[in-house]
Amino acid sequence: MSLKTLFTAAIQTSRRSLNQKTWANSFHTSSIVRKAEDRKEMLASMPAKDEGTAGEKSIDIDTLLGKKEKFFPDAGLNNQLFNGLPFSDIPIANIRVSPNNTIIVFTDSKGVPRLTHSCGVEGFKNARKGTNIAAQATAITVGSKALELGWKTIRVKVKGLGPGRMSAIKGLQMSGLNIISITDNTPVSWNPPRARKQRSL
Repeated sequence: MSLKTLFTAAIQTSRRSLNQKTWANSFHTSSIVRKAEDRKEMLASMPAKDEGTAGEKSIDIDTLLGKKEKFFPDAGLNNQLFNGLPFSDIPIANIRVSPNNTIIVFTDSKGVPRLTHSCGVEGFKNARKGTNIAAQATAITVGSKALELGWKTIRVKVKGLGPGRMSAIKGLQMSGLNIISITDNTPVSWNPPRARKQRSL
């Protein structure tokens, strides 16, 4: 072989390797660019960042206190009208909350039970009965039944401690009922029995 053919073969092999390197580099850089473009598309398609839960309203208490609005009951509350009904004639939703279950009983203004529903009746079993989701689902169901009875405005009385306290109230509101008053009737013992000894782990 002559020197010229060797030189030509060396140039061709170097060109081939150079082409392969540039192709690999362009492939590598194009994949990075494509990843960045995909990320931009994904971020553009995502909804705006939500502030809080949908349907939840936040109230600035300080500005409301400045307006001198009535927040607390007084002597004339029983005769005050809400949607054309005096406060004393508005039906009551009694929510009994425990760590294991949530029971909601609707009574008329005299205290006669009209609707009763609990997380167990709703279909939740065992440990799921004590969850806030179960309490909310139960409240939505019983709230829609109360609307069928023609009750639009209610008072709420909550008794007990458990995960379903706030969720049950929120569920009643989501069902379309207008809540005008929330009363906490949780019994508090001022001289409770001695607590159990601390659990050893």
